Amino acid sequence: MNAIVVPESKRRWDCLSLGEVMLRLDPGESRIHTTRVFQVWEGGGEYNVARGLRRCFGLRTAVATALADNAVGRLVEDFMLAGGVDPALIRWVPYDGVGRTVRNGLNFTERGFGLRAAVGCSDRGHTAISQVNPGDFNWEAILGAEMGARWFHTGGIFAALSASTAQVAAEAMDAARAHATPVSYDLNYRDSLWKSIGGKTKAQEVNRELVHKVDVLFGNEEDFTAMLGVKITGVSEEFDELPIAGYEEMLREVAAAYPNLKLVASTLRTAHTASRNAWGAIALYQDQIVHVPQREIEILDRVGGGDSFASGLIYGFLAGNPVEWAVRCGVAHGALAMTTPGDTSMATLAEVERAMRGGGARIAR
Repeated sequence: MNAIVVPESKRRWDCLSLGEVMLRLDPGESRIHTTRVFQVWEGGGEYNVARGLRRCFGLRTAVATALADNAVGRLVEDFMLAGGVDPALIRWVPYDGVGRTVRNGLNFTERGFGLRAAVGCSDRGHTAISQVNPGDFNWEAILGAEMGARWFHTGGIFAALSASTAQVAAEAMDAARAHATPVSYDLNYRDSLWKSIGGKTKAQEVNRELVHKVDVLFGNEEDFTAMLGVKITGVSEEFDELPIAGYEEMLREVAAAYPNLKLVASTLRTAHTASRNAWGAIALYQDQIVHVPQREIEILDRVGGGDSFASGLIYGFLAGNPVEWAVRCGVAHGALAMTTPGDTSMATLAEVERAMRGGGARIAR
């Protein structure tokens, strides 16, 4: 495995993400099917990485996406502006008045508590971003000399939206690699996205092809099996025990199958309850294992923890820190992101560094 080489900061963005940005409707302490009030956030697996890099780590980020040009789309844009993510690469698609041909995605998600697991219910059919095709984004201009990014990120959620989105992801990855831009990809398996279009068989067909174009690969306790067909030995269907030897074997198997990969990382999550998890990570870089042991954490809202792990790890490389620092940063950032509501991180760099040092939760005032 070769080292990750990050381009100098002369490029327009430190990180560019490609993916869908939706509205998340959060019933708070209630349930989706019983609430009368929703808190609204923005979110999306790929977008959350760019948002975390901007708001927590102060980097220059953008997201390439598409929105139906109506009041809901403009609300999504307003959230993006508040989060500091450059909206220059939004493709605005004319709205037909009722959403017969194009619309913006909604994601209803309840947080869970104790024995009650978190639940998501997506309403994202026929969205603007799911209808993008190769050629809709001028990747040569975006990732080349006219603009440029030091890092490019996308993932399995975007690739699952339609046959054409997987093609767009491949097109963008090829352009990034042509301009020596590291490419990261979060497998992010979602059964709800794949089950009507071929299930895990189709997911593996699509992702095995895309991962050949990736430098940094992220996943969690089930992604590698569902998306690549690589099994982890010694785990149950509930993932209540996470044998580190099994994970190390799995990471090495993935790296051997995809020699283009420079780093493979997996979060380690044992969900004792919806509100109490053990959380850590393991990564393989230059044939060396980096392991951040699990620690018990309390969770307010688990959504976005993996995305925040990815953004913390990416920040480590963009800031020129060693891989061990980057993985610990990802674990700390992911843990902090799960202490606040919504998909996106509300943590600060100082809080992340404090958590990395093992700092406690004594009041700061």
